[in-house]
Parts: sequence; C-alpha cells; structure tokens
Amino acid sequence: MAVADTGLRDLRPDFPLLAANPGLVYLDSAATSQKPRVVLDALRAYYETANANPHRGAYKLSGAATDAYHGARQAIAEFLGARDAETLLFTRGTTEAVNLLATGWGQAHVHRGDRIVVTRLEHHANFVPWQQLARAVGAEFRICELTKDGQVDLDQMRALVTANTKLVAFGHVSNALGTINDVREIVKIAHAIGAVAFCDGAQGAPHLRVGFDALGVDAYAFSGHKMLGPMGIGGVIVRRPVLEAMHPYQFGGDMIEFVFDGDTTWNVPPHKFEAGTPNVEGAVGLAAAVRYLDGVGMEAIRAHEVALTRYAMKQLAEIEDLHLFGPTDVGTRSGVVSFTLGDIHPHDVSTMLDVDGICVRAGHHCAQPLMRALHQSATVRASFYVYNSTSDVDALVASLQRAVARFHAGA
Repeated sequence: MAVADTGLRDLRPDFPLLAANPGLVYLDSAATSQKPRVVLDALRAYYETANANPHRGAYKLSGAATDAYHGARQAIAEFLGARDAETLLFTRGTTEAVNLLATGWGQAHVHRGDRIVVTRLEHHANFVPWQQLARAVGAEFRICELTKDGQVDLDQMRALVTANTKLVAFGHVSNALGTINDVREIVKIAHAIGAVAFCDGAQGAPHLRVGFDALGVDAYAFSGHKMLGPMGIGGVIVRRPVLEAMHPYQFGGDMIEFVFDGDTTWNVPPHKFEAGTPNVEGAVGLAAAVRYLDGVGMEAIRAHEVALTRYAMKQLAEIEDLHLFGPTDVGTRSGVVSFTLGDIHPHDVSTMLDVDGICVRAGHHCAQPLMRALHQSATVRASFYVYNSTSDVDALVASLQRAVARFHAGA
C-alpha cells in the first residue's frame, strides 16, 4: 500500500473493520472515524473488570468505575491541553455541548439588544442553537461572511463584533470546506470588547494539537466518535469564569448538593452539569483513543493529512469538469476535500463511488447557509484520517473517472 511521504507507518491493520475489508476505501472520517483495536479492547475490559455505577456505591467495584471515569476525564483534558480537568464537561458530543452552552450560559447572559456573531462556515449544530437563542430573547444574530478562498473574513468580523456583542461562535475547522480558522485572531477580536469566544472543535480535535489553555477560547467542544472514540461521548472545556456563571442544563442524580422540599442546591462542576448515570464506557473508550492518537503523534497526523490533501487536490484537479471548493493553500485546510463533478448530482456521484467500495459523503453537510453562499445544493466530500493513504486517493480518482465516462456514455 502506498503511503504519503510523511514517515507515518501504515495504521490500517490497527483498525479491525478496515483490516477485515481490504477493498474498502473509507473517506468519510469527517462524519465518523473508524475505531482502533485498542479502543474496542478498552470498552470490553471496562465491562469485564470495572462495570458498576460510579459515585453511588460504597464498594470496591463502584470505586473502580469512579476511578475509570475520572481517570478518563484527566487523560482527555491533558490531550486537549487543559490543565484544569474539572472544567471538562462530558456530553454526548459537540451538538449537546453547544446546546448546553446556549441553555446554561446563553439564556442567563444574552438579552434583548445584545448581539451573537457566527460565521458562514458553521455546521448547523453551531448555528441553529445560537440562532434560536437570539430569536427567543430578542438578540441580534449576525453572520460573518467568507473571502473568495473560503476563509472567514476577519475584517468583517472586526466590524460585526461591536460593544453589544456577547458571543462569537465559530468552528476550529470547517466540516464542509476543510478551512482551518485563525482561532487566536478570532478570540482576540471577541475579547477586545469582552465577548465570550466559543469554538466548535468537532473537526479540530481529531486532527490538530488543540492546546486549550494556549488558544485562549472560553469554551471548546469536541466529539469522541470523530477522533477514533465511541459514539455518544464528547464534551466541552469551559474556562472557570464562564463555567461558574452557567446554570444547570439538566436536573437529576449526581448534579445536586442538597434537595429540600422547596428548593435544591447544586453540586460543584463538573458534576453540576452531568446529571444522571454517566457514560463511563464512552469516557474510557475515548481516553483509549486519545492515548492512541498521542502515540501516533498529532504533528505526524497533521503532516500526513497535509500530504494526502495536497496529493488529492492535485490529482482531482486533472479530472474534467471537477470543481474544488475551499482554500487553495493546503496549509490552511484540513484533510477535507469538497467538490462537484460537472452535471452529475453529488448523490449520484456518491452512489457510483460506493459501487467501487469507496465511502464519501454527499449532501449539504449540515451547512445549508454555507451551501447557499456557494450557490450549491450539495457537494461531494472526501475526508482523510490516519488510516488513509495515497492508494485511497488513487482509487477515488480512478472511480471518479469511470463515473464521468459512464455518465457521458449514457447522456
């Protein structure tokens, strides 16, 4: 198997689903990643050795479950560059994390006449919750547009972030175009007028060294299933001042301190925001995933994806009537390549690729406001990760060429 010239070894054998299906070309990691054996082993080991309800039992097995849960929190916080692990709140993923913030912080601090600013690049999960919060309280909801190269227009951002702005919400990496945003500059713009800066890291945490404390954002959300972990686990890291100003999102077991007949007091974070029996399995699996990523090295992963993306963009540009979207500078984009292919609908392209065992995403990528700006109803998206190689790119290109030939033959 050809591997991009980055020094990264062939990792495909580490992934049971891929190892069992040698003809499968999986290019949809932006939607969900495959899972390495170490993650599957960690899930099994937890259930076989430490399965109990944490925080609730005064016996050794419950203590083992509690230790596993909080040990996972510590490992994940360290991986994301957060020294204060107790500011990491576990959720089902990025979507729930955004809704937690929109409810627990937004409803208490955003009022009529205030402004919320998002970017045109946003996934619906980092667009709709803020849009609906603004509608509910009578705040302004403003969208920062893009440059011709698919980058956030920072000059317009500076004009939009006025003294009445309470929140600036933006993605670390676009799931639809692969654009890597200048996080520190956006944070600087937000903080200059005292606004909270929230970063959707669903596409950032799997591919880049995050360094939460160094980034300066007030909150950073992520999804485990996009970074080799299980589905149903993710979270958000929130700076202490913002965290302490948040109201509980859900009510129930473990998030309380005392329950009186007429009132209730709350537990301390992170417990205050994690009502009910936690997803210990998911946390343990995600901790195994970040240890695996650390073992590979995030810098090596980034170099590998840059090499694959550069190779893919060069090869795809040779295909007749194929139009690429997003930044032209591969250094400012992730391993996401979105394109259209002449008059062939993206859904038809995806179906034809599937016949050849190639998995890509086709559609609006939960980014309809962006698609409108691009004057497209949908695109085809190929997304790369640690287990992909130049052979996968070659298979994609060859299949697309066959699709063009079949389409023209049937025209």
